Amino acid sequence: MNKQLKCMAIDDEPLALEIMESHIKKCDNLKLIAKCSNAIEAAEAIKHEKPDLIFCDIHMPEISGIDFMKSLQNSGILVVFTTAYSEYAVDAFTLDALDYLLKPVSFERFKKSVERAEEYFTIKNKTEQPQAEMSEGHMFVKADSKMIKINYDDIWYVEAFADYVKIYTGEDKRIVTLQTMKNMEQSLPADKFARVHRSYIVAINKVLAIGAHEVKVGNKNIPLGKNYKEAFAQRMQIK
Repeated sequence: MNKQLKCMAIDDEPLALEIMESHIKKCDNLKLIAKCSNAIEAAEAIKHEKPDLIFCDIHMPEISGIDFMKSLQNSGILVVFTTAYSEYAVDAFTLDALDYLLKPVSFERFKKSVERAEEYFTIKNKTEQPQAEMSEGHMFVKADSKMIKINYDDIWYVEAFADYVKIYTGEDKRIVTLQTMKNMEQSLPADKFARVHRSYIVAINKVLAIGAHEVKVGNKNIPLGKNYKEAFAQRMQIK
């Protein structure tokens, strides 16, 4: 991806805003078009600047970052949350935030979010209308302007990626398609797949090990969310 992503930083803490500005200016693929100290100011800036990506604090006066993101639904703007409070993560990912950065945000961690954003827009530019056709034993998904057949038995796990999903069919093999995790979970055969986290679905027969907080599939350690742990244990007949 060659073009710069137009981005905004929103935070009511001046120091945090300075840190985000510093991080953004270190990235040649980002262009800072606005800095805002609250959601009202940001909403006005969005009308004129039309950003691709927003780095937004969650705990702000009057309008929280969560409520602000709700107003941006279906706008095509990608949001990365920045906050000192880890308990907001559930709400953030429910809204399909791209990432969730805990303060103080290191440049290394910030850069990973930027790489995810680049990947997202690269995929978005190649993807057409969302479409998936499910049949017995396989599914067809649209990716790279064509319909691709994926056998259920070949799927290792599915990962949420904002409003896309990544379907992994091996250690490093994946297909990305415009689809929600909710639709994917409802469409995949319930006897073959299980939701283990708000961002992950795993193929039951590909699970190699189960820990207190994670599930191993191949070389990938997948988080096991507390809201899914009990149902998953029952599925795997773990006492």
